[in-house]
Amino acid sequence: MMKPKQQRAKRLKHISAWVVSADMGYGHQRAVIPLKDISEGGLITVGKNDGSSAKEQKSWKRLLNTYESFSRARGIPFIGKPIFAMFDTLAHIPEFYPIRNLSRSTYQVDLLETSIKNGLCDGMMKKISAKQLPLITSYFAASIAADMHGYEPIFCIICDADINRVWVAKKPWESSISYFAPCGKAAQRLRSYGVPEERIFLTGFPLPIDLLGKNLATVKLDLGQRLHYLDPENRFWMNHRQSVEYFLGKKNCTFRNKRTLTITYAVGGAGAQKEIGGRIAVSMKEQIRNGTVRLNLVAGIRPEVFSYFRDIKAAIGSENIRVVYAETIDEYFQQFNNAMRETDILWTKPSELSFYVGLGIPIIMTPPIGSQEHFNRQWLYEIHAAVPQKDPDYTHQWLFEMLNDGRIADLAWSGFLKARKLGTIKIMEVLKTGTMTQSNSPLDR
Repeated sequence: MMKPKQQRAKRLKHISAWVVSADMGYGHQRAVIPLKDISEGGLITVGKNDGSSAKEQKSWKRLLNTYESFSRARGIPFIGKPIFAMFDTLAHIPEFYPIRNLSRSTYQVDLLETSIKNGLCDGMMKKISAKQLPLITSYFAASIAADMHGYEPIFCIICDADINRVWVAKKPWESSISYFAPCGKAAQRLRSYGVPEERIFLTGFPLPIDLLGKNLATVKLDLGQRLHYLDPENRFWMNHRQSVEYFLGKKNCTFRNKRTLTITYAVGGAGAQKEIGGRIAVSMKEQIRNGTVRLNLVAGIRPEVFSYFRDIKAAIGSENIRVVYAETIDEYFQQFNNAMRETDILWTKPSELSFYVGLGIPIIMTPPIGSQEHFNRQWLYEIHAAVPQKDPDYTHQWLFEMLNDGRIADLAWSGFLKARKLGTIKIMEVLKTGTMTQSNSPLDR
C-alpha cells in the first residue's frame, strides 16, 4: 500500500519548480516546506546549497548574524530597544492609512538592487538557469534578483500580513513577479506599491497539508476536540454549538477526552524571548506536575535554547514538559507540525506563525520583534484570533480565567473562520492553471 507521502509525490510529479528560501529566521523556510514535493532537486536556501561562491556565502552569513544579533538585542535592558530600533528602520513599514500610492523607489530598494548587481544571489541564478522552470521563493532578494536577470515565471510568497517596499521591484509595472498574498491586507499593500492586480493571488499562507487533511478532515477533527479543552465550563459551546457542528461535522465534535490541555511555547529563529517560556513553566508548575497541563517548549534548531529549556524541565521535574528540538530544519518542522495536532494554545511572537490561526489554533502573543510583526499583531486583533500575553509569572491565574470564560475557545473559532487555510492548495492551483478559484466560504479558502 502506498504511503501518504508517496501518494502526494505521485500526484504532483507532473509539476516541478525551483523552490527557494533564505535562512533569516524560520518564516521564509516554513513557507516553502509544504512545496518540497514539487521542488526541483530539493529546497534551495540562498547562500547555502545554491552553488554560491565562498564570497557570497560569507555575505549571507553576515546578514544572518546581523539579523539574529539585533533580534536578541531587543531584550537587553535599557540599551536593547534603541539598538534594535536602528536596525528595524531599514525594514520599516509605513502606516496603512491613508491609502496612497507608494510605488516610488526607496533607499532599501536601491540598496538591494546595488547588492544584486554586486553579486548577491549569483549562485541561485546559476543554479536555476540550468533548467527553465517556475521559480517560487519566499524571500524578496531572490525574486528581485531573478527579475533583474530576466527570468520567468517568478512567484513570491509573502510571509507576513504587511511588507516593506523592498519586496517589490523598483519599477513594478515592468516586473514579471507574481505574488502569493497570505491575507487581504498584504494584497492591498502590494497594490499600493504598484503591483498590477493580475499579478496578485490572494492564496493564504502555505500551511502544511498534513495539518489540513483531505477535504480538511484532519483540521476538522483536531479543532472539534481542541474546542472542548479550551472551554472547560461550556461557555463557548452554549453559544456556538450549532455553528461548530455545521462546519466541522457532529462526529468531530464528540469529545473523546484522550489527553490534557496542551500549551506550546515557541521561540523564533533567532532564539529571542526564551526566558518567557521558563517563566510560563514556573508559573504553571503545579498544573504541570499534577497533569492538568502539558507544556511544549519549542527550541527549534537552537542548541542554546534547547539547553535552557532542558534545564527548565529538569527544575520542574515533570514529563508533562516536552522540549521540541532538532538538529536540522526539516526535522524541526516535522516535529513542530506533529505537536500542532495536539496543541490547544500556541504562545509565540506574531511571526509567520500568526497564519496558523487558520487551523483553529488560538495565539497568545509575546511582544512583537520588528515592524512586520506589529502589522501581524494588528491583523490578528482584527480577526479576533489572538490576545497579548499578560504577565507570564501569573499565567496560572489569568490564563485559566480566560479558559473558564470561553474566551480562548472563541479566539480559536474566529481564527478558523476568518483566516485562509488553503494557501498550499491555491498555490498549486495557480501553478497548474495560471489562475485560482475564489470563495467566501471558510472551508474553501
